Amino acid sequence: MGNGNDGRSAPPPALAVEDLPPDIRTRISAAEEKLGFVPNVFLMLAHRPAEFRAFMAYHDTLMDKDGGLTKAEREMIVVATSAANQCQYCVVAHGAILRIRARDAFIADQVATNYRKADISARQRAMLDFALTVSQQAHTVGEPDKAALRAHGFDADDIWDIAAIAAFFGLSNRLANVADLRPNTAFYGMGRDFGRAREAP
Repeated sequence: MGNGNDGRSAPPPALAVEDLPPDIRTRISAAEEKLGFVPNVFLMLAHRPAEFRAFMAYHDTLMDKDGGLTKAEREMIVVATSAANQCQYCVVAHGAILRIRARDAFIADQVATNYRKADISARQRAMLDFALTVSQQAHTVGEPDKAALRAHGFDADDIWDIAAIAAFFGLSNRLANVADLRPNTAFYGMGRDFGRAREAP
């Protein structure tokens, strides 16, 4: 089983994958077939199968749905909020996915460092402003925050999705940090062969 690590990114404690429930083995095998390695987060969660299933089900519902936010925009939310939460694993792993989904080699580094100066649209900047508020100061969210999003064309479902992604990855960030989860080394190089997808707005 490939782990996409080279010694600098330590994998989680070894699991006997063959001893896991069949549905979880299938999910892990599918990820390995697609990526060429097993993301370390799968191995972190797999020792608690019920939680693995619940986590992955909600993750897929939020991140893979069609309509509303683009899949790249969903990854932007993950990268920006994970950077604020200092989650190395999620910034690196989802930064790779963002580069691929946006077809842009530069965007993930920009969003992780300072999304306010990233080459993104005003609409996307407003989306990330709200996501960061949910991530860092959810108790302050009020009608003016939602009105600002509506002014950029976001509807009620979009606003819920932004909040849900920020909240879900707040959970993920905290578990990854508690577990000292490190990114698979392979993530660092993924999506680096795209040129700039667009000029700065």
